Amino acid sequence: MSSVILLVAAGIYVGWNIGANDTANCIGTAVGSGLISYSKAVILIAIFIILGASIQGERVIETIGKGIVTEVIPVPAIIIALLSAGAFVTIATYLKLPVSTSQAIVGGVTGVSLSVGANIAWNEVLSIILCWIINPIATLVIAYGLYHILNALARKVKRIRVWERFITVLLVVTISYMAYSLGANHAGNAVGPIANLGVIKLRWLAIIGGLSIALGSITYGHRVSETVGKSITLLDPITACAAQLSIAIVVHMFSILGIPVSTSQAIVGGVIGVGLVRGVTAINRSIIIKIIIGWIATPLISAIIAFSIYKIVA
Repeated sequence: MSSVILLVAAGIYVGWNIGANDTANCIGTAVGSGLISYSKAVILIAIFIILGASIQGERVIETIGKGIVTEVIPVPAIIIALLSAGAFVTIATYLKLPVSTSQAIVGGVTGVSLSVGANIAWNEVLSIILCWIINPIATLVIAYGLYHILNALARKVKRIRVWERFITVLLVVTISYMAYSLGANHAGNAVGPIANLGVIKLRWLAIIGGLSIALGSITYGHRVSETVGKSITLLDPITACAAQLSIAIVVHMFSILGIPVSTSQAIVGGVIGVGLVRGVTAINRSIIIKIIIGWIATPLISAIIAFSIYKIVA
């Protein structure tokens, strides 16, 4: 019983980190564009994160719990995988870096599984890595296209007030959709490793994951929001909606497939996509390079930390 409590506590810690770091991916563009206040947006996303996790979070939970490693691993190994990923994301959040919690947890699970000597489904791991590459490219393309669609629609609307009301409603809808997609995909990052043991039903794990992510969003989600919303490129209402909707579509698609992807990668791809409308010079390339380095380092560092800690304590 005590081991189960420790596992759940570790999962909640990871979920809190996901909410703290990935809240920016839901509302950074909206807050950055000035269309909605942070306090109102964060309450909205907390609700839809819980809904997404509860309704569609089980697929990714199963992938992380039993798809990457094909056998049951010891409880201490699972706790180490969770804490290694969580600690790394905590540091990144403090530094205002939108790193990938999906990469952190996949790296942690893979690293500790190697340390244990468990069988790893490398085909599954490679498939996940391929999806990580496709993820930002897909959001970039979709965001670029959505911008032109919304821009063309704006030209046809004669009344400015009607358009402003429409774009505000659309932004609220995209925030909600993005939060739903975040919950559906990232509940697995928080509690997926626990599913390896089969001691808690997937539905309950999904609810726990969603609640912990929502808690992180409310209590510590403000730090990374500024980086995503204002540092990469300046956003107006149309670009904010296009970027937001593109990430929601792509992340939801991968959630249905049970693939843990990075909302950080997706939103950066979306923001770059709408930023390219103004030309390459509108993109803050130094910030992009810094974020990309974080993407590469995240799974490697998480894997090394988890592998090393288990070797020391085992």
